[in-house]
Amino acid sequence: MANQRADFSDPNLGRFLKEMRRYNILDADTERKLAEAWRDKRCARSADQLVGSHLRLVVKVAKGFRGYGLPLNDLIAEGNVGLMQAIDRFEPERGFRLSTYALWWIRATIQEFVLRSWSMVKLGTTSAQKKLFFNLRRLKTHLRTIEEDNLSPDQVSFIARELSVSEEEVISMNQRLFGRDQSLNITISDEDETEWLDWLEDGSPDQESNLVDSDQMNKRVALMQECLKFLDKRERHILINRRLKEDPPTLDVLSRRHGISRERVRQIEVKAFEKLQRFMRGNGEVPLMAAA
Repeated sequence: MANQRADFSDPNLGRFLKEMRRYNILDADTERKLAEAWRDKRCARSADQLVGSHLRLVVKVAKGFRGYGLPLNDLIAEGNVGLMQAIDRFEPERGFRLSTYALWWIRATIQEFVLRSWSMVKLGTTSAQKKLFFNLRRLKTHLRTIEEDNLSPDQVSFIARELSVSEEEVISMNQRLFGRDQSLNITISDEDETEWLDWLEDGSPDQESNLVDSDQMNKRVALMQECLKFLDKRERHILINRRLKEDPPTLDVLSRRHGISRERVRQIEVKAFEKLQRFMRGNGEVPLMAAA
């Protein structure tokens, strides 16, 4: 929460919020016509209006995840990816509004981003552990213990019952999320000069593992290069620039290069990456580049 003011001073975020205000909320009939135009004719202008009119929803959901110490503009960027995935899969004939459908995609995409960003603490991947991760802070606030490192036995029991997890999982997750970092160079005890660092196991891979990894990497690179041949020139250029370069160009740069909107660039990027995923997984591999 301490970075909240810094988030809003970000010039890129400021431009995004200004852009967001240009779009009006759509009525149900207009929304349905635009969704059908995108689904049936791939009308980029219709998709742009659908995206723009739901940017407020993305910001609202993203703001709910600020407590995890991640920049708001990054959370919004991930939410935009979820929004575009929702628009691409939306079926207007079912009768419900796009916002209802998009809410799930936006939240799920941001949650996955938060989990990836916290991977250093080796969080669990079960649905119960994800639920614990995203609700522990809320329940600690409810119990008025958000500033405390440790929980009392009664508080642990309450949270475990509320989230249907074990008390051990509550204690472990609380230590991961709220425990204070300590140096590995401190000594184990006053009588022993041995440092905790000396007890860490060497995790470096052996030569055999390196050879296996190298062989697998070469196969995956060859598969990815083969897949890129099935993309059109624009898809290939956008995907390579956005996912494979160490310093990827911004959406603004690519939108000017191709003469399309920034949101359309992002849509093409997501679509091309999905094609790559299907090709790689069809050959028993996963993409070398991470999902944005």
